Amino acid sequence: MESDPTTSEPEAAVGSDSSPAEQTVLATLRDSAAAPAKGLMSPVRSVVASPRPVKGKAARRRLQLPPVTQAETGDEEPVPAVIEDQEEAQPLPPICASPMRGMWRSEKVALYCDQVLQGSKAEDADEAMSRYLSEKLRVKDRWLGVWKSNPELFFEKYEEASIPFVGILVEVTCKPRQNLSSCFKVTVSVAEPFSSNIANIPRDLVDEVLGELEHSAPLLEVYPVEGQDADVRDIALALEVVRDGVPQLLGLRFFYDFLWRDWDDEENCENYTALIEERINLWCDIQDGTIPGPIAQRFKKTLEKYKNKRVELIEYQSNIKEDPSAAEAVECWKKYYEIVMLCGLLKMWEDLRLRVHGPFFPRILRRRKGKRDFGKTITHIVAKVMTTDMVKNLSSDTLLQQHDDLNLALDSCYSGDIVVIFPGEYQASNLALLTDDITIKGVGKREEIMITSEPSHDSFVVSKADNVKLMQLSLIQQGTVDGIVVVESGHLTLENCLLKCEGTGVCVLTGASLTITNSEITGAQGAGVELYPGSIAILEGNEIHHCNNLRTSDSSKSTLGGVNMKVLPAPKLKMTNNHIYNNNGYGVSILQPSEQFFIVAEAALNKGAASGDKKDDKMLSKVMQTLNVEMNNNRIEANLKGDIRIVTG
Repeated sequence: MESDPTTSEPEAAVGSDSSPAEQTVLATLRDSAAAPAKGLMSPVRSVVASPRPVKGKAARRRLQLPPVTQAETGDEEPVPAVIEDQEEAQPLPPICASPMRGMWRSEKVALYCDQVLQGSKAEDADEAMSRYLSEKLRVKDRWLGVWKSNPELFFEKYEEASIPFVGILVEVTCKPRQNLSSCFKVTVSVAEPFSSNIANIPRDLVDEVLGELEHSAPLLEVYPVEGQDADVRDIALALEVVRDGVPQLLGLRFFYDFLWRDWDDEENCENYTALIEERINLWCDIQDGTIPGPIAQRFKKTLEKYKNKRVELIEYQSNIKEDPSAAEAVECWKKYYEIVMLCGLLKMWEDLRLRVHGPFFPRILRRRKGKRDFGKTITHIVAKVMTTDMVKNLSSDTLLQQHDDLNLALDSCYSGDIVVIFPGEYQASNLALLTDDITIKGVGKREEIMITSEPSHDSFVVSKADNVKLMQLSLIQQGTVDGIVVVESGHLTLENCLLKCEGTGVCVLTGASLTITNSEITGAQGAGVELYPGSIAILEGNEIHHCNNLRTSDSSKSTLGGVNMKVLPAPKLKMTNNHIYNNNGYGVSILQPSEQFFIVAEAALNKGAASGDKKDDKMLSKVMQTLNVEMNNNRIEANLKGDIRIVTG
């Protein structure tokens, strides 16, 4: 399944798990009307507020609380006593379950592209959304809904996290709009039985606030309740299309905050619906776990940063009263170019759809140092304290430097240097900036030399040097979003290393090469080793297991496993004496661009997959030769999907 269907939304309940101390706080009301509702989809917890009298009453939380004395509240005037026989609001009925959360990918595409946009251009998207919603509202002009209003309409002082909204059960009356550009408003009145997420909010106050608002509320603040006919469910879906979509994604309107981009109507896109389809696919890949969580978070943060920078520029320009000064003009250009750069990055990611490898643009911008001027190389000892035993096996003419920080050691390296690491736990952001030909090796058991990534950084180990070697180390990925090891260019060797992945595995980009020997790779969310078109890899004597830990309920999508190859042009791969097992996808998957790229009989392919890299399977052998794949004496077994498979992309 391509999404995680959820059939109901939890009802907001105030103070349902509050402590006795919290239950002594009174919720109260304010005099003036407020701005549009915010945080409407958040759960309700405890309330901290000071009361506004309404006809001799005060509103409290759903849990019945004793009155608070003047000393307890610190107010200058005493808090009015609560009338115990005041009508208590009933709990809110459940609102319509999110229809989109149970939709398949193709259904979402059909909804937005075929039903809503209907071939519209980007500049006509607003009108198309309005027309779609208007058509749904004409079918049913009266229905019941929960009005989720801004607490500032009712409370003087409150904790935003405690009362994200005040919900009232209302009867909704829809009136046709004069034109599509006018704001959607509906007429609302309190429905019976009187219901709210605040048990003892006075009904008189609700009537008073509605009177101030002339019984008018923004349509997007009203949520249809369950138990009504199919027309109302259609309205609920239409509201979701233009409002929240899936609140756990960004907590904002789905179309305008995930599918829409500010640059859409500024560029001439010949097929706008095709672009929206690509963004829906990207969103589905994030939701079902095809794109690892850390990479998805990076994309969302970049998108949010772009929006914030755009708002900053607009606000800055609006504060310039007259002709801008030279300094103001420069600042405007700086902000503008920041936006342009973020826009370009987002476009790149959307085109590549953030596949499990993450964005493949250069991560390293640092220049190579090359060799030292005097031509000598240095051996860097990384240990808290250096002893004579550590260097007794080195030749007498070896130049030494001792560091207690791996990062400093790497920063001091020139081409040809060797970094020797003694047992301990280390972190080094400079591992993501390997531009010179160096060797980094541990002394002792590899499990004793633990190098962990820094969660706040995007990358862990990234190399673009001609020849980098990592030997006898444990690399432990914690929160970084790129592959645990990324070879951008040049050649990287991993020898007798343990790679514990949390995000993606080892990525070898186009034109780069990798050699892994006697190492272990485990825990990757995508493939353990990802080979891009035109890359080269030699794998010998390794264990690759328990990879493709994608958070997805759709197992048919999870084809990646131990080793994944992307062809056109085909990578070169040599595998000898490897053990590839217990991966959630295939042991080895080969992603081809179309069914015509290889003409392979399915039966012969399955037979080859079942036998691993069996040499007497002529059809599979022919495919391997076409792909420049050489496989000898490998054990490929117990992988969830199978051993070897050519997958059409």
